[in-house]
Amino acid sequence: MSKKIKTSVVVIGGGPSGYSAAFRCSDLGIKTIIVENYLNLGGVCLNVGCIPSKTLLHIAKLIKENNNFFNKGILNNIPNLNIEKIILWKNEIIKKLSNGLNFLARSRKINVINGIGKFKTPNILDVKNNNDYYQIEFEHAIIATGSKPIKLPFIPYDDDRIWNSTDALLLKQIPKKILILGGGIIGLEMATIYHALGTEINIIEMSNKILPLVDNDIMQVYNNSIKNKFNIMLNTKVISIDNKKDLLKVYMTNDNNKSIFSKKFDIILTAIGRKPNSNFIKNNSFNIQTNNDGFIKVDNQMRTNISHIYAIGDVIGHPMLAHKGIHEGHLVAEIISGKNHFFIPKVIPSIAYTDPEIGWVGITEKDAKIKNINYGISSFPWNALGRGLCSNAENGLTKLIFDKNTNKIIGGLIIGYNAGELLGEISLAIEMGCDAEDISLTIHAHPTFYESIGITTEVFLGSATDILNK
Repeated sequence: MSKKIKTSVVVIGGGPSGYSAAFRCSDLGIKTIIVENYLNLGGVCLNVGCIPSKTLLHIAKLIKENNNFFNKGILNNIPNLNIEKIILWKNEIIKKLSNGLNFLARSRKINVINGIGKFKTPNILDVKNNNDYYQIEFEHAIIATGSKPIKLPFIPYDDDRIWNSTDALLLKQIPKKILILGGGIIGLEMATIYHALGTEINIIEMSNKILPLVDNDIMQVYNNSIKNKFNIMLNTKVISIDNKKDLLKVYMTNDNNKSIFSKKFDIILTAIGRKPNSNFIKNNSFNIQTNNDGFIKVDNQMRTNISHIYAIGDVIGHPMLAHKGIHEGHLVAEIISGKNHFFIPKVIPSIAYTDPEIGWVGITEKDAKIKNINYGISSFPWNALGRGLCSNAENGLTKLIFDKNTNKIIGGLIIGYNAGELLGEISLAIEMGCDAEDISLTIHAHPTFYESIGITTEVFLGSATDILNK
């Protein structure tokens, strides 16, 4: 016997996109229900993604700092790690944030139904959870079901030595030797964590470079930093895996299958990308359109081809970033409330929380060349930055991209300590249409990391005093 419920909005998925949409709907006076498969809100990001990974990356940063100062003779010993305490601390952070979301949902009188939702009609969602059945009749639906790791057909995923990022964040063991499949952001972040914990890092990347979207001069700084830490095998792919013995034997090729070689590892971590959770939308009576990769098609108001059904977050495609989904969630709620808003951001920031951290926003130099923009660049190395030197973070670089026709800032890339935090000023400057003078004439505090943005602008204008002007 199913329980019948009526609501104005049903949000399918309780991750950052979904709960943001639901909370904003409630604040706008719209009756809202969240359908979430797991007991806790927060989705992949909070429970097994962004938050636990950044928690462990912060510890990795502390380990590196301690090692650096030990090698300089400033610290007398290196602290011993307590893995159990690290796991406990990570879980406590997740629990605290999860409890906060549950409190916010209750306070907004949002009904959270645990279970898997499937469309019965364009206005009815069936939800099943064990022996409980719900039939939710809605006026508007917001699909925010996120994504999941891509799997390769030749990998024996039933072997507990084959990990995805969720497994890696559990710290089930600290392997002696790990192979990471994929040189993207997730793979490099996991490499950063496990290298700090003492694991030998090996990374396979099928293409000829890691983080291909990032400009070469920024990546040169990163590559110099990791060249003695990670063994990165470019233009390489896995052919097969033999998991019959104590160590995983991996057969690889890096020359179009002309020759095959093998290496042994304790653990293999797959980080080759993610695909959308969109299978549930298939229905015989109506069709929500997707592209060839399974991402749901939407317009610039996040509407699917069925006008009262919206989709947001990872399930609609790249960039698959929590902050993009949160913004989309707020937008959809306001559209449902009657506001004529559109998703037209000028820029969406991206961050690799590696060591050193890499952040970029807007037009990169690579983009400018492809788009034939009349651009100018300027950069400022952190070995000339006071805060960089006194914080043991001189291995950094701030780079800005300007439109030479207008002198307006159109992009920026930063590598270095807390690079992601520094993107805020650049993002706002691009959104506000600032030109180089607007930034250079804004007084930046000294000594700070964000001061490098002001100095880099002065370099572009030829007025810098902290470095010789070209």
